[in-house]
Amino acid sequence: MTRTPLLRALLASAAIATSVVLAGCNSDQMSLATNAKANQPVPPKLVAAMQEKNMDLQSPILVRLFKQEAELEVWKQDRTGVFQLLKAYPICRWSGDLGPKIREGDRQAPEGFYSISPSQMNPQSSYYLSFNTGYPNAFDKSLGRTGSQLMVHGDCSSRGCYAMTDEQIAEIYALGRESFFGGQRAFQLQAYPFKMTPANFAKHRNNPNMPFWRMLKEGNDHFEVTRQEPKVDFCEHKYVFDAAPLPGASRPLQFNASAKCPAYSVPADIAQAVREKEQKDQTQLAELISKGTPVARLRTGIDGGMNQIFASKIPEGSTGLSDAGDASVSLAMERAPGTIPPTVNPPRPSDNLLRAPEPTAVAATPAPASPRVASASKDDIGGLLSGMNHKSASGETTSSTATPSSPSQATSTRRSEPAPRPQAAVPKPAEAKQAARPQLKPSVDTSASLKPSSPSTISGAAPVVSSNNFDSRFSAFR
Repeated sequence: MTRTPLLRALLASAAIATSVVLAGCNSDQMSLATNAKANQPVPPKLVAAMQEKNMDLQSPILVRLFKQEAELEVWKQDRTGVFQLLKAYPICRWSGDLGPKIREGDRQAPEGFYSISPSQMNPQSSYYLSFNTGYPNAFDKSLGRTGSQLMVHGDCSSRGCYAMTDEQIAEIYALGRESFFGGQRAFQLQAYPFKMTPANFAKHRNNPNMPFWRMLKEGNDHFEVTRQEPKVDFCEHKYVFDAAPLPGASRPLQFNASAKCPAYSVPADIAQAVREKEQKDQTQLAELISKGTPVARLRTGIDGGMNQIFASKIPEGSTGLSDAGDASVSLAMERAPGTIPPTVNPPRPSDNLLRAPEPTAVAATPAPASPRVASASKDDIGGLLSGMNHKSASGETTSSTATPSSPSQATSTRRSEPAPRPQAAVPKPAEAKQAARPQLKPSVDTSASLKPSSPSTISGAAPVVSSNNFDSRFSAFR
């Protein structure tokens, strides 16, 4: 009889502990949808697009960002197991210059490969909804790079972030939420300075960030030839993609971003496909350079960019460092994919972002006989698109001694930060007016391409409404 109360107490404690553990397992998913904004469903038209592309609503996603093109792409895994492009979203605003983030306060939006877990999703964001990019990753930390709270969020205002409209981020957030509910533990974020094409590498061949961008291109190529999320590791202050143990190895690979790379291999079929793509890109690059392709100006003093669809809706709007495209009548007639806040601060315009190449900068060396797949050491123009790690015909790779450019090099070549662009003469809304802002945003009803087929296919493009500027809000320093 004396043991019965004790037994009951122990059983009750065990039950409570079990419930706490189970709640902890589900806490990330529970935190994804704590309010009405975060619970908005994926728009029916986007669900229909998934069905057309043989995708499930809760299948894994992958996100790619491009600064120069000012685009955010959402890729989704179809029922055959490969990723397809589901939809491309124009980016409303990004800050800084083309190139990686180096230190806290430099206004740079990060570039690289990052992993987004449920805990990085923020349904309580001051900028409608957001998710943390995960900067700095192990590679960034190994180079001493600093910064925090770098987000993809709404409100079209950036200080080191990628800013969408509220309607766009609501849709992107819903896609990420559903993938987590479907069992995806984290989705990959690939952030690039521009699309990894020979034309863009020719245009930016004079940029001191080129060794770093060549390294990112290798990861891009792994994704493009396989349509699978590349496995990312770090060693010797560099990225390593799709590394596998050597045949017969008895121990798993151990990577450390600051330590020597272990001996590893890349699956032969992936290595071969990457080499073939690399050689093709190398040939095209050499042709473009030999034809005198103009090079991009450095240190323009322009702070970031904006997609042309948004710039066309703002008086004296400019795309900044992003592609200007054609200022066609059709673009002017299109509605913006979401609400543009009245306090939006577009980048300063530039008359010309290109200059004629110097005569000594157009020579190109032949493509190397044995392209590498996992190193970033060569700086010669002819090797701009070369891979990194030396492989044998079977695709096996050993650790490389090559290292990318140091943080000091990237810091020394960074442009000075320009003074902020004066705000448009728009009255700042009072807090009482802020409360009148609708909590939920209509979905962005667009097709997989950036340009809609007709103005009627984009909903949620409300007139300019009251919204606080990024700089006027209390938030973590970017």
